[in-house]
Amino acid sequence: MTLREWLDARDPAPPPVLAVRLHALLGERATASASEASDACLAAGEALLARLLREGCVARDTALDLLAADALVTYAFEAAAADPATLQERAERAMGRIASIADVAGA
Repeated sequence: MTLREWLDARDPAPPPVLAVRLHALLGERATASASEASDACLAAGEALLARLLREGCVARDTALDLLAADALVTYAFEAAAADPATLQERAERAMGRIASIADVAGA
């Protein structure tokens, strides 16, 4: 199963416009194995968040991208929950990486 197939199997499914945006943001990562869903979704979410913060994109017209960043991180942890033994380490690492994005953008 690919990441795209895994994402399409989520229940409840994201609204269609959000699903299209998630696929676009994942790009080539969507063809990876579903076993890489956590890392791929987190990386795509971080990249999007970094771009939004760097460009100062906080206006209403970026709402879809803000929702997409949130959805990507949420899906990353949904996938990570399949391996509970590594969940705490993943969460700590993700929090550090996301915090560093905010630190760089605020500098």
